[in-house]
Formats: sequence, C-alpha cells, structure tokens
Amino acid sequence: MSDIDPETTVALRVFSSLDQIEAEVWDACAAPEQSLNTAESQASARPIDPFTTHRFLKALEDSGSIGPGTGWEAHYIAATVGDETIATAPLYAKSHSQGEYIFDHNWAHAYERAGRSYYPKLQMAVPHTPATGRRMLVKPGYEIAGQAALVQGAIQIAVDNDLSSVHMTFCTEVEADAGTQMGLLPRASQQFHWLNEGYSDFDAFLASLSSRKRKNIRKERAQAHGFDGTILTLTGDQIEPHHWDAFWEFYQDTGARKWGTPYLTRAFFDCAQDTLRDDMLLVLAERDGRYIAGALNFIGRDTLFGRYWGCTEHHPCLHFEICYYQAINFAIQNGLARVEAGAQGTHKLARGYLPVTCHSLHWIGDARFREAISEYLDAERAAIDEENEILTSYGPFKKMNIEEQE
Repeated sequence: MSDIDPETTVALRVFSSLDQIEAEVWDACAAPEQSLNTAESQASARPIDPFTTHRFLKALEDSGSIGPGTGWEAHYIAATVGDETIATAPLYAKSHSQGEYIFDHNWAHAYERAGRSYYPKLQMAVPHTPATGRRMLVKPGYEIAGQAALVQGAIQIAVDNDLSSVHMTFCTEVEADAGTQMGLLPRASQQFHWLNEGYSDFDAFLASLSSRKRKNIRKERAQAHGFDGTILTLTGDQIEPHHWDAFWEFYQDTGARKWGTPYLTRAFFDCAQDTLRDDMLLVLAERDGRYIAGALNFIGRDTLFGRYWGCTEHHPCLHFEICYYQAINFAIQNGLARVEAGAQGTHKLARGYLPVTCHSLHWIGDARFREAISEYLDAERAAIDEENEILTSYGPFKKMNIEEQE
C-alpha cells in the first residue's frame, strides 16, 4: 500500500552540498510543522527539533565540521515526484565511527578480521548529535512512498559502491517500526531524559521526589551557587559573538578529554551566531568578570536538547547546576515536555532524569554478518529493556503509598 499511485515514478537525487538544494525545499520535508505555525508565539514557529533543518546542517558544512578530512562526506538524498521533492535525508559516507554515539567499533573489527572493508559505510544521521529525531524527512502525505524511497535509495547507493552497511541512528520509534518492516535491523540504546509532569516551578518538581533525593538536589544547588559568581541563561539576541570566545575554550577542553580533538570547529559557533541563536539556550557561569563554565542547549518545539558543557575552573556541583538543573528550570518556565541530556550518564538518574530507549536501524550487506549482528541486537535489546526497568525502579521519585516527611 502506498500514499501515491503505484505507477508514479519516484526519482532519487544525490547532493554533495546543501548549496545544491534550496532551504525552503529541504525544510518543507525536514520541518513541515514550521509552515503550519501561527504568529501566536515564538514556540509555535519552532521545528520539532532543529538538527535536521537546512540551517543546522549547513552550519556544520560551512564551518568545516563535516566534509573533506573529517570522515563525514555528504551525500544528501532527495526523493522527487516530477518537480516536487517529497522526501530528503542527511546521508554521509563515513571513514570511521566517530561522532555517532551508537557504537559499532566491534562490528568493524569483526568485519575486517573476516577480510572485508567495513569503511566506508553510509550513515543517515545528524553528525555529532545524539538526539532523537526524524531521519527520513518526508513531506506530509507522502510518508509511505517517501520513507521507502529513502531507504531503498540509500541501500542502492551502498550496493552500487560495494559499501558494507547503512546505519540510521537516533531515529524516532515510528521510523524504527517502519524500517523494521522494510527489513532493516532495529537496535536499542539508552539515554536519560527528564519529563515534565506539568510542574508549575522547580519546587513543584522537587516535591515529586523522595525526601533524600530532594534534599540532595537542594544541597547540590546550594554548593553550585557558592562559586561567588552569577549564572546567566541566554537565548536569541541575548547571545552575542563574544560569548562564543569563552564557550569555545570550554568546548575545546571537554572535547580534548572525551574525544582527543573537538568535533566542531570554531567556525561552527560563528555560523551558529548568524543562523542558529534563536534555536539555542546558552548557560554561562560568570565570576570576577570572566566566564568560567558553560553549557549549550538547543530548543525544540517541546524538548530542550542538552549538547555541550565545559569549564576553565572546577567548582563543586557547578556542572550539575548548569547542565541539569538550569535545563529543567528552563523547560518548566517555557512549558517544554522534556529535557534530553545527551549521551550516557547513570548519574543523571539521581537528578530526575529517567532511562529511555533510543532507536537505530541498520542494513548489513553481507548475509552471514547480518545474521550474526541480528542475533546480537536481539540480545542487546532485551538487556536494555531489563536495565531500563531496573533503573526506573530505583528512580528518585516518590513511591506509591509511601508517606515521606522532610
């Protein structure tokens, strides 16, 4: 069953640069909800998430954060019916597995021990961004035909170029179900998200926690604010170019410790200042006239996405305050439904973030290797489901039918 006439020809186009496709054409598929907004509020004009918009992906491209020498070679694809583009996808040829956050290094080692070349592979993803969102960007009304065209097109590119595999990472659950029905292998992974249960303010959130966890958070926040400075939350035009000079220093420090070298270039933050600052929340700690720590978040229609943190001075609990508690407070004040705090981190559980399952899809060209990976993924999904259930039971929230006193 299709949402277009079965006799209709769907063509596939491949672009090496977003300069080759108009922003309006791309975003009609990537963020169609923007065209449905009213002028009632800025929030109504936001995409569900900003990461697949033309402006975000182009900032990565224009800044040299992807492209030659980075291991991310763009092959954006677009499905068209006549003159109309019905679907697009961010697709990259990868020469390594860095900046993906869905780890397949062991797959690569096993594949290469068998005498095959795992790289290059194809990655349908947002580079350097472990945030859930649509990867098959389909214009409303063309969901079935558009998704099929993108998946079949990516696989055909892999087959034609003798590539090992295609990976769609941090896709939505709906996409994961659709891709599984198309024969892709589903994979589960874990993150920690904070969910807004309609809290009126931060104290209302604290009231939902067990007494011990509530006291611990209050203690951490008091310690964090003891750094003898000020915490600033900046969005839109409040963010000025000089703020990026400080944040770049923070980002470099964190990038060097986590990945060896930062994934994003300094030029990315200049591009962000020009085209993305309305999509961003920048939290900075200032002391004695200097910025000493900061966190960068991206604002979606109903989600705040925590992305980068760094500091030049270490103060007790300042990381928790800037990355987690300020994010929760912003979400409550702005009526956002959740905070995605990025990859990894069971320590987030004690701070009100609960485990959730994230989804990916995989196509493996070699039949025997695909069978082995499929068996591994079945076991991995079961383990993650069990772990999420256990961790949730140890969450910080009040248990039913238990009275607690301060």
